[in-house]
Amino acid sequence: MGQDIRVEAGTKVDLKDYDPDFTGKFKNEEDTLDELNKLKDRLFDLQRLMYADNRYSLLIVIQAMDAGGKDGLIRSVMSIFNPQGCTVVPFKVPSEEERDHDYLWRIHKSLPRKGEICIFNRSHYEDVLVVRVHNLVPREVWKARYSQINDFERYLAENNVVIRKFYLHISKKEQEERMMKRLLDPKKNWKFSTGDLKERDHWDEYMEAYEDALSKCSTKEAPWYIVPSDKKWYRNLSVARVLVETLEALPMKWPEPVAEVKEIARRAQATGRLPEIK
Repeated sequence: MGQDIRVEAGTKVDLKDYDPDFTGKFKNEEDTLDELNKLKDRLFDLQRLMYADNRYSLLIVIQAMDAGGKDGLIRSVMSIFNPQGCTVVPFKVPSEEERDHDYLWRIHKSLPRKGEICIFNRSHYEDVLVVRVHNLVPREVWKARYSQINDFERYLAENNVVIRKFYLHISKKEQEERMMKRLLDPKKNWKFSTGDLKERDHWDEYMEAYEDALSKCSTKEAPWYIVPSDKKWYRNLSVARVLVETLEALPMKWPEPVAEVKEIARRAQATGRLPEIK
């Protein structure tokens, strides 16, 4: 791809080393459509196989700055999944009930069942990002969470929850352009809030927080991917590739039918008709 987006375990991430406008060999969206459509078709088939196999589940974590493209990615790529086996969970400010539990409680109860896919729009990483930037808990509290998160994700992986985490990397300039479009388009005004501008003032602090999260919490079991996202079409292609590669690597298989069904199928094939069951 030209720019390795997977953060290998133990890597010290400096986001300045990752070009958010990178598009590899592709010059425009039209160049990517054939490959993207093939990948989406493959994702559709692989989801059916995972659902039937019923041994693994897939957790997709999406993090980004405001206007980073989380909703757009879900709408453009992951809408291919059958909603019967896929859920999207948005994590906002914790509710009173959630604050009465440990910070991972609301995460754990939202995990996918076996055979299913769950997409986290924001995630447990908010507790080492916004919590850190705004000093919502003492430093020693959020610092301890990196190892806690790694232990939690390793436990999930050991129990057949496959985890892929995507940081949608946009430039500050691109964020400004997207926010301006929200302000100027009446159909998008509702997505804008003054809080977005306040968060933008903390851009540098967020970049430091993301660098630490990406460095400390990218593991073999639950890797982070830094996805160039200034160009939405390249973002979509990059994530689709990773998901296909991830699911194809699982040792999944279609379940064998029970002996009775095998016999019915043999008789149907021999006669060209459904057999009567007496």
